[in-house]
Amino acid sequence: MKQTEQPAGQSVFIKRYASYQSRVEQALPAFVGTGKEEAGGTAAEAAFYSLLAGGKRIRPVLLMATAEMLGRQSNDLLPFACAQEMIHTYSLIHDDLPCMDDDDLRRGRPTCHIVYGEAIAVLAGDYLLNKAYETLLAAINLKKPASLEAARLIARAAGGHGMIGGQVLDLAAEKRQLKADELQSLHLKKTGALIVAPVEAAAVLAGALPTVRQTLVRYAQAIGLAFQIRDDILDVTASQPELGKSTGKDERDGKSTYVSLFGLEQAEKLLESTSRTALEQLEQLDETLDKSFLMALTAYLLTRGK
Repeated sequence: MKQTEQPAGQSVFIKRYASYQSRVEQALPAFVGTGKEEAGGTAAEAAFYSLLAGGKRIRPVLLMATAEMLGRQSNDLLPFACAQEMIHTYSLIHDDLPCMDDDDLRRGRPTCHIVYGEAIAVLAGDYLLNKAYETLLAAINLKKPASLEAARLIARAAGGHGMIGGQVLDLAAEKRQLKADELQSLHLKKTGALIVAPVEAAAVLAGALPTVRQTLVRYAQAIGLAFQIRDDILDVTASQPELGKSTGKDERDGKSTYVSLFGLEQAEKLLESTSRTALEQLEQLDETLDKSFLMALTAYLLTRGK
């Protein structure tokens, strides 16, 4: 087999993933504009600089793929998917600020505050968060309560019960060694909440049974942890060009990670076991559902950066 060739199953996954990404890339400007004519001035321009810089778009892909697996057309859910990406990008802009993780590279180019300054970067993040809520509110149909519940789930995951709460724990944990359960609790909020939200929102919008929804939440929690463990591993094993962001930051900032707590070899084993847990949750779903894409996505998260 030539080096450029891909196994049939992997090729199908790559094409489908690219299709989801393309839908998101095409839809985002329709929800946020181009930056030239939008109110908000330089803050809007800075927001679009970060939002439209590409990226894996894992969260909106999860939402659309889960919805399609459950029989719901994903194009109908693009407002929810794009709002999720706006929230994620806002979190990256703020996370990169000197008062947070202090990084100067994101998605392979200078971070928002390096280009536009700290004050505008703060406003750009705020701009995207507000745009996300505008998009969610416009997508709510009061005749369809599921749309309101999905919007609430996405909003809640970004707040004190989710990402922001996790960020606070992360800041408080600098320069001290966390216990394993403390580290897991931190990342279930900081990283995991914004991965669980699109999966659970898709289940709600697709009208999934409570048992199916609960199984999918457990699946998403597992891949959220796997995603973070992989990030921790890549921070010490990958190069800056490979990641498109700085490496070695965790050690620089004195942060507890799965590598610092367990060592690289054990972290790799933990990544594998957490990914297996995710797959086991998918296997519990009705066998009539086509779970192949989510299974392949789980494998992708396990190996990204290699």
